[in-house]
Amino acid sequence: MRTRDYKQTYRELVALTDSVPVWLWSAILIAALIIAPHILNAYTLSFLTIILITVVGVLGLNILTGYTGLISLGHVGFLVTGAYAYAVLVSKYQMPPIVGFLGAGVIPALASLIVGAPSLRLKGLYLAITTLAFSFIINTVILEARTVTNGARGIAVKRPELFGISFESEAAFTYLCLGFAVLTLFATLNIRRSRVGRAFVAIRDNDIAARVMGINLHTYKLLAFVTSAFITGIAGALYGIYLSFVSVEGFPFLLSIEALAILIVGGLGSALGAVLGTVFIVLLPEATRLVFSLFSTQMDALFSTGAQELKSMLYGVVIILFLRFQPRGLVGLWHDVKRTWVHWPLRY
Repeated sequence: MRTRDYKQTYRELVALTDSVPVWLWSAILIAALIIAPHILNAYTLSFLTIILITVVGVLGLNILTGYTGLISLGHVGFLVTGAYAYAVLVSKYQMPPIVGFLGAGVIPALASLIVGAPSLRLKGLYLAITTLAFSFIINTVILEARTVTNGARGIAVKRPELFGISFESEAAFTYLCLGFAVLTLFATLNIRRSRVGRAFVAIRDNDIAARVMGINLHTYKLLAFVTSAFITGIAGALYGIYLSFVSVEGFPFLLSIEALAILIVGGLGSALGAVLGTVFIVLLPEATRLVFSLFSTQMDALFSTGAQELKSMLYGVVIILFLRFQPRGLVGLWHDVKRTWVHWPLRY
């Protein structure tokens, strides 16, 4: 019986997967996502678009928090920086959208050097507070740099046209987000199985042992910040395009909490967990609203008027429940179910 626990060659160790069913189900999922924009209505399609954009951002945060073990509460700062970088380059200076996306990644990556360099000797709560302070600082800088960012007025953003293909329609823009999500997923999976990714995980598990093994902690922590900020900035650009208007108010602090909730719910350090957690958290408020609307129309109205407050409450409850009853997240639950199915009836 195949255990899938032991690898005999280095090629097997670094392979994305050696399972034919995994490749088959992945192909089926991608095919379903390609078909979905043609059969979903506008309301449902908006959820799919948000899920794909959020996957990109959460995978970026997963490199820093999940792989390297560095907690960030201010990743929304990289989101808004990427959104403004794209908006300024494309809308104000009429640069091609491809340059805008490149800037949306590079400028947050450069900003991460500012927050990352002094944070290299910090851990845990102190690092989280430093990144949180960065998000407030970057918002202030954006509001004060009126000649570039228009200050509190924000910048209107149009849907891009890349390589002669227009992404003006909702379905076309969903395909653009799908492309970025798939590329980011493959990129993070390849980073995880590379020498750099193994260094990230070694730092997360035991930074003293990693230093003894010859891993330069400063270099790899800074690289984790830069890589994470680059990917998160791309997600910010996509989110700004989705909103059609980039402003500081469009990127509240709740987005940072939502990203951390996704990692905890999905499973820290797992790309699959990031995807599962994103689907769960994004759909959680809507699913809760539908359940309560069956019992009371007043609850339905409450979800419409106090959406942000109720989201914060739901995220808090979900984080507490998962940390208490399923600390490995949805991906851990999935592995338990799969193990039970494979070994039944000899599970115990």
